[in-house]
Amino acid sequence: MAVQASSTAIDLHGHAAQEGEPQSRGEKPAVPEPGSDDDFMHASRLADAEVPDGGYGWVVISACAVLTWWFIGTAYCWGIFQAALVKEGLSSSSTLAFVGSLAAACISIFGIMNARVIRRLGTRTSALLGIFLVGLGEVLSGFTTKNIGGLFVTAGLVLGVGTSLCFMVVSIIPAQYFKSKRGIAGGIVYAAGGLGGAAISFILDALIGSVGIEWTFRILGFMTWGTGLPAAFLIKQRIAIPPTAFIDLNLLRNARFLLLFATGAIATFPLLVPPFFLPLYADSIGLSTNAGAGMVAAFNFASAVGRLLCGACCDLLGPVNTLFVSILLSGVSMIVIWPFSTSIGPLVVFVIINGMANGGFFSTMPTVVGTVFGSARVSVAMGMTVTGWVGGYLLVSFFFVPGYLRSRDSGLTGC
Repeated sequence: MAVQASSTAIDLHGHAAQEGEPQSRGEKPAVPEPGSDDDFMHASRLADAEVPDGGYGWVVISACAVLTWWFIGTAYCWGIFQAALVKEGLSSSSTLAFVGSLAAACISIFGIMNARVIRRLGTRTSALLGIFLVGLGEVLSGFTTKNIGGLFVTAGLVLGVGTSLCFMVVSIIPAQYFKSKRGIAGGIVYAAGGLGGAAISFILDALIGSVGIEWTFRILGFMTWGTGLPAAFLIKQRIAIPPTAFIDLNLLRNARFLLLFATGAIATFPLLVPPFFLPLYADSIGLSTNAGAGMVAAFNFASAVGRLLCGACCDLLGPVNTLFVSILLSGVSMIVIWPFSTSIGPLVVFVIINGMANGGFFSTMPTVVGTVFGSARVSVAMGMTVTGWVGGYLLVSFFFVPGYLRSRDSGLTGC
């Protein structure tokens, strides 16, 4: 190979020559095989070359932020509903936690299917359908507060299907409008979920005290429809999402994908524990109901800050490095700080650190997937990745509640 061509004969993954550059005198340019990793990365580089890095993309990002305000913010405030329903004697905290975790687990259960749905319906229709189902699940939950089975269907399944559709839309669409600013764009989208959780925490606490749980659910659904549906209508895809297989078998043979899949599967086990159980934990150490709601609000606000910071760090330090730091901080804070949070001071420190790390994980993961595997197959790669999160989402109550109950009954406050 000629010396002057050597610097351009290898692409980002060291497999093929760049487009139009012969590997050596008299040889034809290397053409990636259809469906191969190189083919998708080649298509991604061509698509990214035309990305506007702004323009109407900021309208799309703002609309996605409204969706995350509701579907992420509501999910992170389930602990407030849970504490109120436990006090009314509907069911145990572990069973009610399973209702909330089922809604979150639908992101994983329907991840691959939703990637296919979005390719068929488009992002706008999928977003409209998703946010409609989120609001419908909340309104219907207002009629099932005395029936745990009905609550599983409404607050668990119906709301969960809507949440999963919205999650896939906001995870996929930023890559069509942003490249160099992809991290901060994703950070803005997911930061809105943290801010929504902070605001919704206080709204729910006030509504439950004034109008009761039933109407709190319904009012939340009406607010979701009133702002979420117009926002979803503003979302449109810049280019058609390329057709891919239901499952990309090449990814299952890719060591980087398998490592990322395993990382997400393990990391999601503790992520929903704090927002679900902070109100109950605050009660166990003698704090008031308002203080418990305040802890959830502080956690969500810290999550919003973490999502923004991690989004910016993705562009500056790299998405993989940022993901590693967020997971490390999440684990260390739960092992080192929370067991000793027997008063409000240490608990606030835990809430801030863990909230920022928690939010950073969710805002960084789509950027990692799009960067490592290419924007041309971000939908199928993201759908396959989130499938591995189902265990962590569903089993949160089974791993945490027994320890919580033992510590409460024995007079210990650490969890």
